[in-house]
Amino acid sequence: MLERLDQPLCITLAGADPRRTRVLVTLLHGNEPSGFIALHRWLREGKRPATHVVCLIASVAAAQLAPRFSHRTVPGARDLNRCFRPPFDIDPPGHLARRLLEVIGSVAPEAVVDVHNTSGAGPSFAVSISADERHRTLASLFTRRLVHTDLRLGALMEISEHLVPTVTIECGGRLDDAAHTVAWAGIDHFFTRDELWADIPDPGAIEVMHNPVRLELTEACTLAYDRAPRTDVPLTLRADIEHLNFGITPAGTHLGWVRGAGLRDLFVARNTAHTCVLEDLLCLVGGELRTRRPLKLFMITTHPGIARSDCLFYAVQDDGRELVPRRTEPEDAV
Repeated sequence: MLERLDQPLCITLAGADPRRTRVLVTLLHGNEPSGFIALHRWLREGKRPATHVVCLIASVAAAQLAPRFSHRTVPGARDLNRCFRPPFDIDPPGHLARRLLEVIGSVAPEAVVDVHNTSGAGPSFAVSISADERHRTLASLFTRRLVHTDLRLGALMEISEHLVPTVTIECGGRLDDAAHTVAWAGIDHFFTRDELWADIPDPGAIEVMHNPVRLELTEACTLAYDRAPRTDVPLTLRADIEHLNFGITPAGTHLGWVRGAGLRDLFVARNTAHTCVLEDLLCLVGGELRTRRPLKLFMITTHPGIARSDCLFYAVQDDGRELVPRRTEPEDAV
């Protein structure tokens, strides 16, 4: 199917109730195939949805680059999922983002689901700018974890603020067959459930993590992933670091090695109050990078390009709450 597309695609499915519409968005990132694969499977099964459904398949050109499903964006282009706010007229991703918003607005959907994969291995979770009943319900169609964030980056899910309940679904690792199954099962629920809001999950049924901190690299930082410290970069992260996704990471957990630099030479980490929480998150012990306190880490990537263009990972306290500063002493010596 992918090879036959020459541009982004909009598919409209006629449902049992034509008065209502739901929107599915997939392939905003060309290297995140689970939603596309699951949608193709669902269409081949010939089912009829409960309502009209509009399916938007976005980054076709990036997904088609060899090897297939390996490029997040067309080289040199902006991340499409950072383009859903003005200005739109500066480049092709902005134009596409505006067109997608126009389509969504024109059909007045009752909900929007945007299906993604994580770049590293890990379990499924949802992301939303709201943790109210409707957003928890949408998340529950796919997963039992919801990340609630006040961060605004220009992502599609931010239309929840003014348009329609919207969640991002991270189905799991992009190379994991289980992630394709998560996507298919969730899409099937989303398409076929008669009343989306009739079965609101109990508050305890969804694990909610609030306002995660993004650990970003500074412009000067270069990094590698390996099983031992490298001498050609200041930051070497453990090759198996993605296995820390969503577990409780105890204080003192080894994340990697630092050579000839301090924490603030390498990283930026601020909470929603724009307070630096870097030294509450990490510490250096004899040149080893370690966690300062018990944490939950997620969306850990082992792709250097994504680490540099986006972030290394997100973090909350081990109880799911936002990370708040509790230290005032300076960072540890290298």
